[in-house]
Amino acid sequence: MTNPNGQNPARPTGKRQLGGASPISTDSYEEKRTPAKRDGDDAEKKNGAAAFPGEVVSEMRKVIWPTGKEMLNYTLIVFAFLIVLTVMVWGTDSLASLLVEWIFIR
Repeated sequence: MTNPNGQNPARPTGKRQLGGASPISTDSYEEKRTPAKRDGDDAEKKNGAAAFPGEVVSEMRKVIWPTGKEMLNYTLIVFAFLIVLTVMVWGTDSLASLLVEWIFIR
């Protein structure tokens, strides 16, 4: 089958094909559909509780601990934030109580 210009029609590229066999075989499809097999599943379950302390130690070695100066700086920042927040809550509470007294006394 040719088009009016005498050329062969374009064939689609990609996964959909108009003619020919499917590029996917039943065997490869079934292989992809089966759940992945994990090696050592039974070993992980048996050694899970026993291996935990060693894993904790290895993870704790990865932690970057703050220096004394950094810790002091972080502590001062937290205290300053707490003071600001306390003043804001106290101010809101005082204004709300004044407003309630003004509404109910008048």
